[in-house]
Amino acid sequence: MLNLARQTLKRVPSFQEILRAGKMSKEEISVDVLVIGAGPTGLGAAKRLNQIDGPSWLIVDSNETPGGLASTDVTDEGFLYDVGGHVIFSHYKYFDDCINEALPKDSDWFTHQRISYVRCKGLWVPYPFQNNISMLPKEEQVKCMEGMIDAALEHRVANTKPKDFDEWIVRMMGTGIADLFMRPYNYKVWAVPTTKMQCQWLGERVAAPDLKKVTQNVILQKTAGNWGPNATFRFPARDGTGGIWIAVAKTLPKKKTRFGDHGAVTKVDPNNKKVTLKDGTTIKYQKLVSTMAVDALADHIGDSELQTLTKGLFYSSTHVIGVGIRGERPERIGDKCWLYFPEDNCPFYRATIFSNYSPYNQPEASKKLKTLQLADGSAPKSSSAQSGPYWSIMLEVSESSMKPVDHKNLLKDCIQGLVNTEMLKPTDEIVSTYHRRFDHGYPTPTLEREGVLKQLLPKLQDKDIWSRGRFGSWRYEVGNQDHSFMLGVEAVDNIVNGAVELTLNYPDFVNGRANSERRLLEGAQLFKKEQAPKIETELRK
Repeated sequence: MLNLARQTLKRVPSFQEILRAGKMSKEEISVDVLVIGAGPTGLGAAKRLNQIDGPSWLIVDSNETPGGLASTDVTDEGFLYDVGGHVIFSHYKYFDDCINEALPKDSDWFTHQRISYVRCKGLWVPYPFQNNISMLPKEEQVKCMEGMIDAALEHRVANTKPKDFDEWIVRMMGTGIADLFMRPYNYKVWAVPTTKMQCQWLGERVAAPDLKKVTQNVILQKTAGNWGPNATFRFPARDGTGGIWIAVAKTLPKKKTRFGDHGAVTKVDPNNKKVTLKDGTTIKYQKLVSTMAVDALADHIGDSELQTLTKGLFYSSTHVIGVGIRGERPERIGDKCWLYFPEDNCPFYRATIFSNYSPYNQPEASKKLKTLQLADGSAPKSSSAQSGPYWSIMLEVSESSMKPVDHKNLLKDCIQGLVNTEMLKPTDEIVSTYHRRFDHGYPTPTLEREGVLKQLLPKLQDKDIWSRGRFGSWRYEVGNQDHSFMLGVEAVDNIVNGAVELTLNYPDFVNGRANSERRLLEGAQLFKKEQAPKIETELRK
């Protein structure tokens, strides 16, 4: 194994030094480890490299601002929107320590209890839906209970594993819940039918109902308590989720970061271990941590075998829609966090009351803004700017070749969907709108995914490329911010000292029953290669 800590290569010059030397288009830099991408994964890798005494390194990103898919946009009116539904909850002490170092004050954070509902049959059913069917109309309760009983009886005699996500849903919850919620909702999220998805990714993502407790709640007309790892979550007081990653990036030496056009990668040459940037700079490396989407990485390499393999990976695109509204937060909204929408009376699958996360996610009440339209699409009575207060909703809509989207009318359709679901009243004043599409939104856990990744990732690693991150390693089950950050940390530890990459290779371990014990360790770098068989044994128990 190559010990990078003992390598001595050319010092990385600062960006300012390159400018002064007038060598911008011809400069060649040499580093031990190059990191492509300054989202959570890339910043995790850079953070770990900065702690290790020895390897030279550099992180590059084509965006001027770090954060990647965990960044935050601000509208002209002053409304903040994350580029997707992000909150902070953690499986790792190392991750906690790093973001607490970046934002160390109590006033930097708000802590929330998740208040989430599913909109179904004109009602707000507490999340998770399958544990709270007691809130449904009696006819729907009967359908769901019959399905759950049938599923429980069949589960007792089943001797095979579910072949896909759809079969898992029916076995665990029955056809009633499947048809009412799970099938339509998951199609809206993933933009593929549940029959085309595998079920190994589920882990802590989907709550399996307890038939006895559900029956008890139906009879007593009770609701189930909060469930899941994000039942309590943190959110930054200012600057949205993107502010976390801007703060983390500021803890790194500026001379080892290169963002914007001067950090944009145009070519990756693994044979010569060289990366070319948009400005003509070439960077020679010994090891590469790439966090760009692995299909884009294959294109940058230009390897037809890798490109063919990536064609077996499926993803959906995500539209993020923001709506800023004048007025006091209405009682019907209350302290809700995020809400799920399985029905076809709205195009979005999830709505986040983004103004509830922080009072700084919208303009101050004193700011005067014009009303763009009323929620029913009609013109406002007055064209003059008026003061607030203001609140906001963030919506997410998926898109794929199997689920097309009317781009031209999407914003209008989403606002109408808010009226249809009683999130907005027709007379509510809309003062700001936001719409941004992300081509790579969700890495879909299709039936073919594991077969592709088991070939693709080792082939890249044979070329000294660690492809990691939400789309770098394409495993949604370890695609949250904490997971993504640790994918970068653990990749570096694997490069430098051969540590086992727990998050990539053992998702159930980091997400499951062993989590509380594992958090006591200082980081995944403590797991060496020689410990892998022991970990395997523990996982099989």
